[in-house]
Amino acid sequence: MAKVEVIMPKLGESIIEATVLKWLKQPGESINEDDTLLEIATDKVDSEVPSPVSGKLVETKYNEGDVVPIGEVIALIETDATATVDEPAPTPTPASATPAPAAAPQNPAAATTQEAKVSAPSVQVTKTGASGRFYSPLVRNIAKTEGIGMEELEKIPGTGKDGRVTKKDILAYLANRSSAPAPAAPPKVSTPAPANNGAQATKDYGDDVEVVQMDRMRQLIAKSMQNSWQTIPHVTSYVEADVTRIWKWRNKVKGEFQQKYGVKLTFTPIFFEAVAKALRDFPMVNSSVDGDKILLKKRINIGMATALPNGNLIVPVIKDADQLNLAGLAHQVFDLADKARNNKLAPDDIQGGTFTITNVGSYGDLYGTPIINFPQTAILGTGLIRKMPAVIQTADGDDVIAIRYKMILSLSYDHRVIDGFLGGSFANKVKHYLEHFDIDQAI
Repeated sequence: MAKVEVIMPKLGESIIEATVLKWLKQPGESINEDDTLLEIATDKVDSEVPSPVSGKLVETKYNEGDVVPIGEVIALIETDATATVDEPAPTPTPASATPAPAAAPQNPAAATTQEAKVSAPSVQVTKTGASGRFYSPLVRNIAKTEGIGMEELEKIPGTGKDGRVTKKDILAYLANRSSAPAPAAPPKVSTPAPANNGAQATKDYGDDVEVVQMDRMRQLIAKSMQNSWQTIPHVTSYVEADVTRIWKWRNKVKGEFQQKYGVKLTFTPIFFEAVAKALRDFPMVNSSVDGDKILLKKRINIGMATALPNGNLIVPVIKDADQLNLAGLAHQVFDLADKARNNKLAPDDIQGGTFTITNVGSYGDLYGTPIINFPQTAILGTGLIRKMPAVIQTADGDDVIAIRYKMILSLSYDHRVIDGFLGGSFANKVKHYLEHFDIDQAI
């Protein structure tokens, strides 16, 4: 018999931990290779972890609800293999685990957390604070290294699940620790009180108010939007684009396009094509910020804000959008939207975005002021296409009033790195590509 370790998988470039949602197999049960072993969640997406081998599950090392660092052993499976496999060393439980060193951060404050500080006072950091908030092994390790005690740790606002402090949160706190006071303490998590010991008071909103608890995804969206708004100085520029050529061309070829490629031709891939071209022209817009450094992204990966049936929002990403033709973009738009609606998105489908498009026109809105998908530096909102009277110039130079199809583009951008000239130039370049769309192209 041999025992095979099941490792918490890497779920994206910025993911350092995941929460065990549910074990679908219990110790003693048989399991086949690729059967789902457990369900996990990150601050980006829920996912399933398949069994790497066939055999019998002999041990699970974490409980449901535990937060586990990426790369940790989470289970052992006994196989019938005759080959000798070294027995793994006992894996500590989350309360006593010491995670592997994290990748070197990209800012000086983060770098200090990787060095042993002899002068740091010895502190005790527990798994759960007085507020009831859970602290992951990685966060506890950083806190101990930096001499942050439980009282101070409890005052750090968290952007993770249930208000938990993530690596990003504690590193951001350390960067300002010497010059800024600790933020206000987080509200205590409400837990049931023991019988006959005085139940905790529950806030009374009145009989005329229905209380709806946010689900986990809505809480993550709320925290992400709040983080973006508080971190990024937003500016929004608006331009109006005449898309009459596109409207008429699409109506003319959409039947032939669907017959040839098997997907409907919507306006979305056309918008993606124009944005991808404009990002090549203005690479500064395809960037993110790390402290005083601007990170220019070499790949153009465009996120597509997608509404889910339950009203929540997710942003799957079309990778290397500038390398795809219109048919390729149409297939990607359809496939990712279909996966999103059926909860089939893989972690990689929502990772690596460098720019985002949100189609507020699909809801009937003329325009919007979208919030940037942190840590990106810009997001484009595409408004409703509508018929409008417009003054146009004929080939003879005369002005006439005609009915045109127009839409408003709203570009929100990070004013730390994108000023009005660059933001306005980019928005107008997208407009240019839409208004000069090649209606003679072969499909």
